[in-house]
Amino acid sequence: MPTARPELARAIAEVALLRGSFTLRSGRTSRYYLDKYLFSTRPELLSQLAEMFAERIALVAGRTPPDRLAGAELGGIPLVTAASLATGIPSLFVRNAKKDYGTARQLEGRLEPDDRVVFLEDVATTGGQALEAVNTLREAGANVLAVICVIDRQEGARENAEAAGIRFEALFTKHDLGITDD
Repeated sequence: MPTARPELARAIAEVALLRGSFTLRSGRTSRYYLDKYLFSTRPELLSQLAEMFAERIALVAGRTPPDRLAGAELGGIPLVTAASLATGIPSLFVRNAKKDYGTARQLEGRLEPDDRVVFLEDVATTGGQALEAVNTLREAGANVLAVICVIDRQEGARENAEAAGIRFEALFTKHDLGITDD
């Protein structure tokens, strides 16, 4: 049985919120860190996040479901896989860089020109990784409908995504997780 949203937020904070001194991908320093692997590797949390993603994807996409869901390596892979299973929508994996062996692709999975894609993200600070992945998807011909993250740290990701013309949604904010300071 699904947990109510506030209880899921508490559970995520309980397992993934670390206190200390951390350097974030954006280069900023923070007194807290949300370790995505500590919630995305827990099936009881991941399954509930998949259902929340499914609901938000339907809201974002409107009457026509997206053709694909996408997530970036490494943290986005379990999220997009779980959401794909919950929605029945095929997924794509976006590498940080083209591999230099095998197929030498940066995108794994099938993408057709003008496919409608929703990009799923774990924790968004400035949105830098999501925007890089969205640019990769767009260069490959995707029509990116939105970025949906699990947690918005509320440090500019929404503003940066919207400035790039991308709808931004978050399942939770840092405040939902009880984080009130940095």
